[in-house]
Amino acid sequence: MTRAWVINAYDGYQGLTLEDFEEEVPGPGQVRLKIEAFALNWGDADLMLDRYSFSFKSFPAKIGMEAAGIVDMVGPGVKGIEVGERYCTLPYFYYNDGTSAESAVVDARYITKAPENLSAVECASVWMQYLTAYFPVVEVTKAAPDKSILVTAGSSTAGTAALQIGRMMGANMITTTRFDYNREFLHSVGADHVYVATEGADLAEFIREATDGKGFDLAFDAIGAGYMNRYSSAMAQDSEIMFYGLLDGKWPEAPLFDMFQTNTVFRAYSLFNYVENPEMIEKGKTFVYEALKSGDLKPVIDKVYPMEGYKEAWEYLRAPRKTHGKVVVEVNK
Repeated sequence: MTRAWVINAYDGYQGLTLEDFEEEVPGPGQVRLKIEAFALNWGDADLMLDRYSFSFKSFPAKIGMEAAGIVDMVGPGVKGIEVGERYCTLPYFYYNDGTSAESAVVDARYITKAPENLSAVECASVWMQYLTAYFPVVEVTKAAPDKSILVTAGSSTAGTAALQIGRMMGANMITTTRFDYNREFLHSVGADHVYVATEGADLAEFIREATDGKGFDLAFDAIGAGYMNRYSSAMAQDSEIMFYGLLDGKWPEAPLFDMFQTNTVFRAYSLFNYVENPEMIEKGKTFVYEALKSGDLKPVIDKVYPMEGYKEAWEYLRAPRKTHGKVVVEVNK
């Protein structure tokens, strides 16, 4: 038997239960991981409320999209995967087969070798944040010293990853936060300009000043709802808005008037679509592996919980924090 965290209805993390299951045998093209650690992600929180980019097919449903563990069995037709070695899951449309568990069967396409010299906890916190940020910042916007990028909710893990990657590429990085106590941290990870929402300044004017009047080339937006209308008058010509999160719980309305003015593109962005593209995911993986090896990127871990503390970990993640980084569950902690 093996244990996994599941939900039985769309009632949020409060409805999570830790249940026993028969250990699965991998089928064709699949591998089985003995999970060592798994990370919490806001996408899982949205999925548990049925407001994510996919829905569960039935209940009970295993939750979780990011884990690291040891491969202990491979199914027919699997090649190049080493039994006994540590691998990480890539974020994917996992439907009911999440990885917040002691054991998980995963399609071999959605695992990758664990980065060298990182612990299992660190390995479980790499791919969601860095790949989520990589594709908009590097592949779409072609971040460079002549580009300005707005990152909303910069202290979120994907926001922090975008700031780190943007700094690597030399872009002018602008970010937002609710709390002044995040300012020093955000500058340390790559922000050139930090807008504190509670200070009441006009966001669009702040962006224009930070870009010498040009405006931003990319908005990497995790908030939604009316927040776009606060910055949309500061869009550069031919800019992009990549909307990928719903932190305020409300679907946005695209700022069409300002978009007409600047020929701006609005994209509903899901990393999972890039994971499904073999060429693009290889580019993303190569970038992250090399940046981790060089030390340009290093996952920051905020707090680690035991397997039984998953719901407590969600409570912690949802509360305002003065610390930063991923919240991770270590299965055998």
